[in-house]
Amino acid sequence: MRPPLRPACRPSRSRHGVHSLRGKLTIANVGLLALGIVVATAVSLMGMRHYLLDQVDAQLLKTRNSLGGSQLTMRQIDTLSVLAFVHDRIGPAADESSRPDSVFAAVDRNGEAVDVAGIQPNGTQRAFAAAVDDPAALARADDPRDITVRGAAYRATGARLADGTYVLFAASTDGLHKGIAKALKLDLAVGTLLLALLACLTMFSVRRRMLPLEAMVETSSAIAEGDLTRRVPSSHHPTQEVEQLRLALNSMLHQVESAYRTREDSAAQLRRFVGDASHELRTPLAAIRGYLQLYEKGMLTDPVERRRAWDRMNAEADRMGRLVDELLTLARLDQRPELRFKNVDLSRLVRDAAEDLRAQQPGRPVTVDADGTLLVRADESGLRQVLGNLVGNVRTHTPGDVPVRLGLERTDGVLRLCVADKGPGLAQEDAARVFDRFFRTGGGAGSGLGMAIVEGVVRAHGGTVAVRTAPGEGLAVTVTLPVRRGYASAG
Repeated sequence: MRPPLRPACRPSRSRHGVHSLRGKLTIANVGLLALGIVVATAVSLMGMRHYLLDQVDAQLLKTRNSLGGSQLTMRQIDTLSVLAFVHDRIGPAADESSRPDSVFAAVDRNGEAVDVAGIQPNGTQRAFAAAVDDPAALARADDPRDITVRGAAYRATGARLADGTYVLFAASTDGLHKGIAKALKLDLAVGTLLLALLACLTMFSVRRRMLPLEAMVETSSAIAEGDLTRRVPSSHHPTQEVEQLRLALNSMLHQVESAYRTREDSAAQLRRFVGDASHELRTPLAAIRGYLQLYEKGMLTDPVERRRAWDRMNAEADRMGRLVDELLTLARLDQRPELRFKNVDLSRLVRDAAEDLRAQQPGRPVTVDADGTLLVRADESGLRQVLGNLVGNVRTHTPGDVPVRLGLERTDGVLRLCVADKGPGLAQEDAARVFDRFFRTGGGAGSGLGMAIVEGVVRAHGGTVAVRTAPGEGLAVTVTLPVRRGYASAG
């Protein structure tokens, strides 16, 4: 019995890092979604900021164009009561500590804030004027610019009056930035929730999809521990790739089990073969040793007894030699030797075997159905051995007056050689083992290797051997050989 192997396919666990496929897939999915959320949030916030700033800039540019195109001076603004317009549109806030939504200031060529309609500029207006380094450049710029007034963000632009005074005005962007910050927080909250939900769904989905792989690991571990009959079961909702892997793994496991069973059977057969060979060789060796001991002790004084002992030792030596030759033949057949194929007249071999049987047993009726010439590409010595063993099997196991028929025919691209007798036949359990090595029925004569050699030679030729028998109905052995195209002819 093979000792169980140590399972080598169970995954090892490490304390550092993520090594499971489930964890890696979850991290990959969450990472991709997080990247997508970051990109989408950045693009949406940038678009929203650009849109809102465009609206602020459009309002500022409209005011600048209206004021700059009027060609008014600062005095005309005072005298024509344009101050109401200025106060309604861009007037300063009353509360200097507050952060007004819009800031208005009039500055001279040096950038210093000046009075408007006798009203002195407040602190916010002075800070606004101080934040603008070059009023002329601001007035000439195509788009408003970002400035900071008392820590608040503004978009500012300016217009030059006819007398050289610059009117600066700005709109606060704090509300815009606060809105963007709130949108960012909302996106982050929703994104975090989506990431957590995706992680849970991915873990559940991957766990479900990984069940077949876990079954494969469990099956492989069981097989490594010695259970070669285990197979990977099919899942309820298999994916195509996993199902293909399962089928391939089960096929491989079947091949492994078959190879292991074959090896076990071969080892058992080898053990039986060695045991049977030892037993067969022990009998003639014991007989020879016994007669030699009798001769050594001087117990064979009668010439007749010495002659009989000598003949017995020669007979046992011949038997042992034949047994060794048959064992060597089987060993060569097991190694699948390269046969010497040539054109052989199989009809002539059949007729020669029949003539040998008639010479050995003249009283036995022998019928031959192998007229003419039938050439076949084969190993002549191997076919002669097949015929000799089949005829010798009949000669050994049937009475000398039992009829024998040797037939040869070619049908359907194959050659069929049949050796049939009318002897006692075999029982079904004996017929199933007739090709086993060292098998003999009822303690019969012979080594029990003849039919095994027949099967080995025929298989080496690519053919098959079959028996048809029943108690009291004789035994018929049929050898079927394939005909190689261009190498068989009848005449």
